[in-house]
Amino acid sequence: MPGYFREIAVRMFAKELKDSDLVYREEEEQYAPQYVLTPTGAKANRILISGVLTEVENIGTASEYYRARIADPTGTFTVYAGQYQAEAMRFLAEAETPAFVTVVGKVTAFKADDGNTILSIRPEYIQKTDEKDRNLWTLETAEKTYERISAAENYLQTNETENENIQNALTHYTPEFSGYKKMIVQALDAVLSN
Repeated sequence: MPGYFREIAVRMFAKELKDSDLVYREEEEQYAPQYVLTPTGAKANRILISGVLTEVENIGTASEYYRARIADPTGTFTVYAGQYQAEAMRFLAEAETPAFVTVVGKVTAFKADDGNTILSIRPEYIQKTDEKDRNLWTLETAEKTYERISAAENYLQTNETENENIQNALTHYTPEFSGYKKMIVQALDAVLSN
């Protein structure tokens, strides 16, 4: 397929994903990628997460369909895998909890009856890892999150940026960055206290 490329998997903490509700497509076609724009200005179609697999449940009725929860130092991600994520589904079916895992997956959005947007992850890849890998992911995610916050704060001070994502995130969310800085410290404390 000409022009096809895989989106970069963005690192973000569970709290930031949970706080996100700006979901959009850049093109009108049915299969155009869906993006989430987070309060710190991360634009993600795919994300890379790592944490502790705390819960796995087969919630399918006619066929196997698994829901899993993966905890990082800031909160919990929800992951769903069914027949179209066969390898991830097999992994979850055989997984023991708790276990350290790393996941690359697409962000999916569901609009609840109350109007809230609920985000989850549809895994493309899931693998058992260890505490060292989770800690490395936490450090890298903290660094990337801090870079986004710094860029946004710089824009607020100078009103100059070429990053449209930051402008759009600040317009939609009007985020309080002190809370995200505390989130980063919380994540780093969890890693460094082990």
